[in-house]
Amino acid sequence: MNNNRKLAISAMAIALYVVVMMCTQSFAFGQYQVRIATSLYGLSALFPFLVVPMGIANVLSNTIMGGLGILDMIGGFIVGILTTSLIVFGKKQGCGNWIIGVAVTFVPGLLVPVWLSYLLNIPYLVLASSLLIGQFIAGVAGVALVTALEKVGVGSVMFVGGNK
Repeated sequence: MNNNRKLAISAMAIALYVVVMMCTQSFAFGQYQVRIATSLYGLSALFPFLVVPMGIANVLSNTIMGGLGILDMIGGFIVGILTTSLIVFGKKQGCGNWIIGVAVTFVPGLLVPVWLSYLLNIPYLVLASSLLIGQFIAGVAGVALVTALEKVGVGSVMFVGGNK
């Protein structure tokens, strides 16, 4: 795949992440943070070059909607990259799409409370338990999304313009 296609797919993925966050912010920032946008991390299973763009998408959404400052932005960037990297690594090792659910649930669910507990003065275990519940929903959605896209050929060489 050429660089122009990678850039276009990356831009669309970032835009989609931010739009989904904006449309779901009413329940993405509550006690149970159901961040459906993080299900889009699963796209890195189809397009491994989305690792850094997904981190950037998280920074943008935290900048626009988060309001918790630089620590939340940097943390979101790192979590986005770690989550998508785990997905890419798992898929390269032959894991099924279940790796998406595991990564999307546990990486944000266990790491985001590290700085949120400091910023919000709420105990880590309280935040982690509520984030894990919300991230589980996003993880299931990510598995479903990628599985559906694979069934219609998204990510295959023919779809992205390799052979016509």
